[in-house]
This record gives sequence, C-alpha cells and structure tokens, in this order.
Amino acid sequence: MRFMMLMYPGPQAEAGAMPSAAQIQAMMQYNAALVDAGVLLAGDGLQPSALGARATFRDGVASITPGPFPGERLLGGYWMIKVASREEALSWLGKIPASDADMVELRQVFEPEDFGAEVAHEERELLERMARQR
Repeated sequence: MRFMMLMYPGPQAEAGAMPSAAQIQAMMQYNAALVDAGVLLAGDGLQPSALGARATFRDGVASITPGPFPGERLLGGYWMIKVASREEALSWLGKIPASDADMVELRQVFEPEDFGAEVAHEERELLERMARQR
C-alpha cells in the first residue's frame, strides 16, 4: 500500500524561513529511518508558493495564476511511502519531527488495480517506460 504524508508547515515556512539546524537534523534522521526501513519511495520539501503557480480550468482551458497564495495553509513537502498496512503508515506519521505549527495529512494512493484490469495493464506499461528513461 502506498501513502502520501503531506506536510503543511506553519506560516514561517511560507515566509521563506528555513528550519533550524536542530530541525533539519531531526528531519534527516527521520528520513534515514524511512530509508533504512525500506519504505521511502520519494520525499521533498517545497519552495514557498511565491515561486509557484496554480492552474484552474474552464471548458478545458487553463488559467494560470502566479503565487504567492497568502492566507491559506499551503503544502510545504511530502513523503511517499510503501508499507504493508494503514497501521504502519499511521505509525510513521506519528514519528514525524514536526513543530507545533505544522500539520501533516496522511492519504492512501490509488493503485492501478483500483481502476480495473485494463487501466492496471496500461499503467504498468507506462511505469516501465518511465523506468527506462531514468
């Protein structure tokens, strides 16, 4: 089972403040534990929304709005993990070295098989093509 853990840091991150050395060290230790357990598939921190953009769609046409996006709780990073159960995912979620202002959301990822055999087959082919490009 794959899960995403989505980090919504407090407003200091959106303002561009970097974590302290102790916070960085704690996060590196947590990430190392995920790697050592063989469950981490991907994970990154995200730059503030001022450096991003959003697309909204109407009748198939995109409207692009540049950041920043103030006044909202914004995604600041993520981990993609693969674990045996929801309980294991919840265990990892509870170990994140977050500050009091942070919130982390856990969401299970759809698997290709959830959409039926034909989609699963097409998704496997696409993943194989992606792997060859790396």
